[in-house]
Formats: sequence, structure tokens, C-alpha cells
Amino acid sequence: MLRIIFMGTPEFAVPTLEALLGWDGCQVVAVITAPDKPAGRGRQLQASAVKQAAERHQVPVLQPTNLKAPEFQEELRSYAADLQVVVAFRMLPEAVWNMPRLGSINIHASLLPQYRGAAPINWALIHGDTRTGVTSFFLRHEIDTGNLIYQDAVDIAPEDDFGSLYEKLKVAGAQLALRSVQAIAAGTAPSTPQQELPELRPAPKLQKETGRLNFQQSAPALANLVRGLSPIPTAFTQLPDGRTLKVFKALPLDDEEASGPDTSTPGRWFTDGRTYLRVQTANGLLDLQDVQLEGKKRMPVVEFLRGFNAASLAS
Repeated sequence: MLRIIFMGTPEFAVPTLEALLGWDGCQVVAVITAPDKPAGRGRQLQASAVKQAAERHQVPVLQPTNLKAPEFQEELRSYAADLQVVVAFRMLPEAVWNMPRLGSINIHASLLPQYRGAAPINWALIHGDTRTGVTSFFLRHEIDTGNLIYQDAVDIAPEDDFGSLYEKLKVAGAQLALRSVQAIAAGTAPSTPQQELPELRPAPKLQKETGRLNFQQSAPALANLVRGLSPIPTAFTQLPDGRTLKVFKALPLDDEEASGPDTSTPGRWFTDGRTYLRVQTANGLLDLQDVQLEGKKRMPVVEFLRGFNAASLAS
């Protein structure tokens, strides 16, 4: 029976942990996850989703602050793991990923080599892709470059946003992880070097400014940005009066689809004060459908417009 160390932190990693716990061909001997962090209005310490799942299954949990610390590595070695499975965790030093006799594998939410980096789900949506997937691979020095084990494709529906695609991929990732571990246990797992394609799209960590809507871009591009950041961390803009407006859903419209006295100036706002709120872009109009004004709750734009002065929203 394979002895496995599982490493992960967010909800995305939980189905994989539970899939491994449900297979009698391995034993998850310990879970490594991030330290508890303050959360909520009371700033109470909150355990990660993976820690909560591990505790439900009575699996020992380690929460190192420094993966290079000799005392952590000594404790990790004491579990005598055959394999480490990593899902949505941080970068590992070689002394950690190379410790088990079978090495370490990672489950990544893209079809590698595309979208190497911290935010593959977001960037696939931002670029308007219609297909993505999950990849299992053996860890090595450079991030997300190790030899491939398996890949499963997942279609991106036109209505998908980050939240819905995240749910699809976390389930697909768990299925892929279990199949990969089973193949490793059987000695039949492939180990295929990644191809270096001429056009590789990276998936760097999202910054706050990533979400700012730049109306010098096209309406379709901005609608994809909104999808890729909804419901978190969320695209945003400023209303003409300076207040910040988060945008959770938006659709692109051709200029002909919307009425207005001037559709030539990117950043110009249009509203009838009751049913629609639109912004002129470099190509087409962006129809805002689900928004949140600073200090208020998220709501459909029809509800948002109630009680607001339409004149103050139009530039």
C-alpha cells in the first residue's frame, strides 16, 4: 500500500484529498497545508479547507511556515512517504519534493504547457478559451514544467465564469489525481516531457490592477475579463462620480444594439435609469448585468438602478 503525503490548501484541493482517502490502495499518512489565517469581520483564525477535511478524516496535519526548516523536513521524513501529491499549494524546495522514493506529483488546472503559473483558470477565461483541462505531472525545479502523466480536457461553456469553471476543474482534478496515483502504484504511469510550444500563455498571479476595466479595449475582451474574475477577485471600474463599481457579469453588444447619442468615445456611459447600464468601449458596448457599488451588496443592474439618479451615471 502506497504511503502518501498530501499537500494543498484551498477548497480546490479537497476533492482530490477525499478521492485518495477513499481508495484502499493507498494511505494518506499526513496532510501539509498553510497555517491558519485571520478571516471574517472578527479576524478569527480560520483553518484552510484542506485542514478541515483532514481533521474530519482524522489525518495528521502539519502547517509549516518555512518549508526549508530542518525540523519540518525531519518531521516530514519521519512519515516515510512513498509519494507526495500536491494540489494548489506553494512552491516546494527540492529537498521536499524529491524526498519520497517515487517523488512528488502535482495536479494543475490547465492543459500544460499552457498556463503555467498561479492562476490558470482565470487566464483561460480572460483569453476567451473554449477548452481547458487538468494535468498531472512529476515535480521538478522549474514551475509547472515536469514530465506529464495524464491530461483530461474540459470544455468551457459560454456562460462559465471563474466560479463555475473552478467547480468543474476541481472535480476533474480529483478524478485525474486518483487515476495517476493508481498508475504510479501499478508501475504503469507515463512520464512524458512537455513540448515547448511557440506560443505559450503564462498564468501569473493576479494583481488588483488586473481587474480594472480599461474601456480602450473591446467589449468582448472586457466581458471575458469579467468572467475570468467573477465572483472573485472581481473586475471593477469607477462610475462617473468616482465611486467604485464591481462587475460580476457583463455582455458585449455591437454599437448597433444599443441606443445613445454618441457611441464614439470609449468610457462613455449609457443608461435609461431603469433597465440597462452600458459603457462604450473601443469596439462595441459593454452591458453591465450584475454589479456591486462600494459599501453595498451585489445585485442585478435593474435593482442597482432603482433610486439612482440616471443623470449622475451618464457621462
